Amino acid sequence: MQTQQGSCVDIFEAVRRNDAFRREVITGKHEQVVVMTIPPGGEIGEEVHPDTDQVLVFVDGAGEARLESETSPVRANDLVFVRAGTRHNFVNTGTQPLRVITTYAPPQHAPGTVHQTEEDAEAAEHGEAAQQGAR
Repeated sequence: MQTQQGSCVDIFEAVRRNDAFRREVITGKHEQVVVMTIPPGGEIGEEVHPDTDQVLVFVDGAGEARLESETSPVRANDLVFVRAGTRHNFVNTGTQPLRVITTYAPPQHAPGTVHQTEEDAEAAEHGEAAQQGAR
């Protein structure tokens, strides 16, 4: 539901129906909500967002959070806060998809972004970096 003041989304339905690696749900001026589905054995990929905080809420599955040199297990109902500038990765260590709701502040991806696979996401991010470097 859209209103002048905001939007209302059944985020748990959205994350459970999502089969794409990454799907933007809603983007505002200062924050963004994305759902992700990481297949067994898959990972988000090590990254650092220099100016972006990220919050991840794990909905289904089991995995591992890697923040700088620390590793911790994650499962449904866990929340991980990644401060800007922190090297991080999340790996699916289970046998089922790892389903995640993540917020970025400020937004990290263009509205409407859908990356079907981790490879699609990496290719898009390398393309964006190359475009920014050419500016």
